[in-house]
Amino acid sequence: MPRITRVYTRTGDDGSTALGDGARVAKDAVRVRAFGTVDELNSMVGVVRAAGLHEDLAQPMATVQNELFHLGAELCRPPAAGAPKGPCIEERHVQELEKLMDRLMVDLPPLENFVLPTGTPAAAHLHMARAICRRAERRVLTLSREESVGPHALIYLNRLSDALFVMARYENLRHHVPDTLWDSRA
Repeated sequence: MPRITRVYTRTGDDGSTALGDGARVAKDAVRVRAFGTVDELNSMVGVVRAAGLHEDLAQPMATVQNELFHLGAELCRPPAAGAPKGPCIEERHVQELEKLMDRLMVDLPPLENFVLPTGTPAAAHLHMARAICRRAERRVLTLSREESVGPHALIYLNRLSDALFVMARYENLRHHVPDTLWDSRA
């Protein structure tokens, strides 16, 4: 566990940052964009949690936030032979998201059309988190075309964006706020 004794180091003043293996790269490098977007997503999940979620979603969102830190740690370590292992996303994390969605979907009415991203403040924040998650997924996909990424990273982000959508609908349902459907004829 790292011990942080001061926040500023001045080492990034030249536009570079350190990866998990100590290598320095540009702050706009593909790998940095990928884990930076995961960090942005994690911050948005913090906003979601601060918005006051229904109790059924509070613990799952705390778990997601911790898992996103795992993913960020995984992405900041470039692949190398014999590189030290650390936290990473595993198949079990994907399976837990699927179980969560299955549990929540039992109470949700079937979709009749696309849902507009609105509702309670927490639901609207969940929709924003979903959109950021999709961007993180695209950034990790771009990275995966240049370097290897963990086998479950993209799957997790894809499943998480679905879970965030389901959670947004569930949050609205539990607060008696109907989904706002897209009016394609408007």
